[in-house]
Amino acid sequence: MKNLFSFLAVMLFAVPSMAGKGLTLKDVIHGGYWPETYAAIKPMADGEHFARMSNDRRMILKGSFKNGEIVDTLFNVDTARDFGKKYIDGYKFSPDESMILLQTSTRGIYRHSFTAEHYIFNRKNNRCTPLSENGAQQVPKFSPDGTMIAFVRDNNIFLVKLLFGNSESQVTKDGEFRKIINGIPDWVNEEEFANDCSYDFSADSKVIAYIKYDESEVMMYDMPMYLPSDNKNREYDDFCDPYSFKYPVAGAQNAKVSVHSYEIKSKVTRQLDVTIPQEGYIPRIKFTNDPSVLAVLTLNRHQSVLEIQAVNPLSGTSKTIMREESDTYLNEQTYAGIEFLDKHFVFQSERSGYNHLYLYTLSGELVQPITSGEYEVKKFYGWNRKKNEFYYSSNEGSPLRESIYKISAKGKKSKLSKNEGTNSAVFSNGMKYFINTYSSMNTPPQVTANDNSGKVLKTLITNEKLIERLAEFDMPAKEFFTFTTSDNIELNGWMVKPHDFDVNKKYPVIMFQYSGPYSQQVHDSWYVGNYGNAMFESYMASQGFIMVCVDGRGTGGRGTKFGKCTYLKIGQYESADQVEAAKYLGTLPYVDKNNIGIWGWSFGGYNTLMSMSCEPVFKAGVAVAAPTDWRFYDTVYTERYMRTPKENREGYDNGSAIHLAGKLSGHLLLVHGTADDNVHLRNMIRYIHALTQNGKKFETALYPDSNHSIYHGRNTRYHLFERISDFFKANLK
Repeated sequence: MKNLFSFLAVMLFAVPSMAGKGLTLKDVIHGGYWPETYAAIKPMADGEHFARMSNDRRMILKGSFKNGEIVDTLFNVDTARDFGKKYIDGYKFSPDESMILLQTSTRGIYRHSFTAEHYIFNRKNNRCTPLSENGAQQVPKFSPDGTMIAFVRDNNIFLVKLLFGNSESQVTKDGEFRKIINGIPDWVNEEEFANDCSYDFSADSKVIAYIKYDESEVMMYDMPMYLPSDNKNREYDDFCDPYSFKYPVAGAQNAKVSVHSYEIKSKVTRQLDVTIPQEGYIPRIKFTNDPSVLAVLTLNRHQSVLEIQAVNPLSGTSKTIMREESDTYLNEQTYAGIEFLDKHFVFQSERSGYNHLYLYTLSGELVQPITSGEYEVKKFYGWNRKKNEFYYSSNEGSPLRESIYKISAKGKKSKLSKNEGTNSAVFSNGMKYFINTYSSMNTPPQVTANDNSGKVLKTLITNEKLIERLAEFDMPAKEFFTFTTSDNIELNGWMVKPHDFDVNKKYPVIMFQYSGPYSQQVHDSWYVGNYGNAMFESYMASQGFIMVCVDGRGTGGRGTKFGKCTYLKIGQYESADQVEAAKYLGTLPYVDKNNIGIWGWSFGGYNTLMSMSCEPVFKAGVAVAAPTDWRFYDTVYTERYMRTPKENREGYDNGSAIHLAGKLSGHLLLVHGTADDNVHLRNMIRYIHALTQNGKKFETALYPDSNHSIYHGRNTRYHLFERISDFFKANLK
């Protein structure tokens, strides 16, 4: 669910804000105040150039890392032969960059997964060829030698050999819907391990290794659909087919996983001798640069023990080369952030209390810690082989900010990004240059080309036009603040005040929060709040509200002591801290303590219900797509923080909004999409039943066939935010 919010942060919050005269909710939702950025940047092999998609998705452009100038057009929809599509959705280079795999006609499945029609574009003859004529594909991948492309269709792996007229063969044949999946994860592994591909080529292009998921014993979830389908001809549209898929709830049976190899020349398939903990997981597999070593990462069901096994894909033998263990749980960066180099790998670990980088040999021997200190490494960018330097980003100096650094093997460290706020980078091959994107709460994205000393070579994007448009409006005041709770815990927050703020007036307050494990909403970035630069918050401020967000205990950026204190007690500290925040705000001379509201989405919706069931400090609240009892949520996410219901009954009971329904205080609006595959509708229905039996009044809003993001239909998103704003206007004044 943490990954859910990362998705929403991009999808919901990517529009900057304005406030003051003339601002309407339609400006917020449909105004199109998007900052300019570079889309789909990919470093090219020569180390001097990068590729990116044009903003209209009709071209792939080649730019210079040194000065940012466009030096060539690598692909153009208008001139490519035998293409016939209006735009592209994505692209991948072959290893020698002579071919480009073009992604078109994309259809989403779950959060990360999708099918698409792919075309092989030959740069020499400017011609496109369909990857396959037999149906859309998933997760296509070039072999390291560039002579083949593998992909998944209908739960099976296929192989296209480019040197043999793009001949297509089938690698696996036992794939079956709702039973056997090859090469791509099932719903829960995709959702909670943030991964949509479970196969890889060996470095010599002779073997494909893949994970097989047997989900035949996983419980089924049937999701009713209410609207006519656009791609089916039905005689009776009143009878819509349900959507059914496998979804394991906390404590239930997961898919059984195994690792296999396919030798391309001999067509021999082997099951590899991988030691998998009972009911355990395989979040990642990846070939090293040694074709005889497949790295298989395994987790126990509690997700407290990670092993890296070196597996020979031909003999099938395996050896554990590393083991990482936690007395609570291992965070996602532990397995998602691993990076294999030539004869080493970089590993991310919180063993010191903060996430840091460690260098290991391929045999599993620790060479040295790369970083250390009371701060968190956020991302590892790469290694400069010649200078033996490592590049990464961290929040050193402030948990609210992120900067780019390099550090030598001897520990000499340099800060490469100069502006204080949030920085992210795309480095060139060889780490000689990087494209830096910087923003802050009051600065839209600024994109620069830099060398690896941090020197700005050229400013590529300033978003001056956006700044000029926003200058026409009265901007609300936005500021960070810190306060200390009664438990002597210091919490960070941000606040948006009305443009005409008067310290002598009393204002109602609306608190927005997410609060999920290791999430972070209070950070110095343009992408804060709802619709970017707190645009929805700015609109509500123009309506006379003070808008606030506070990160409580359990959230990210402040190390394991702060982030993992909620282990086995999800919902208890998080809600207590929102209550503490409301009480603190109530002491401010310009806050009307009798008119404080709270709202959130997903975990934020859940914590809204929990907070409103602690103490009667919230007069109104809105819970969107809220899980109401963790027994209804999936195995991987829930058990990571709570273990199973059988092991932790007290924690599940105390963390259940349903169990606390009788203590709810304040006006409540419950919102849910009926086709939410993530937080199922039954969470809302069961909570409604509990409220009813306890004599609690509430309001509801249901959105037919909308998933967890509630987008289904042209007017849905506007209707949703209008409903939220109207609810608070009616109940906090």
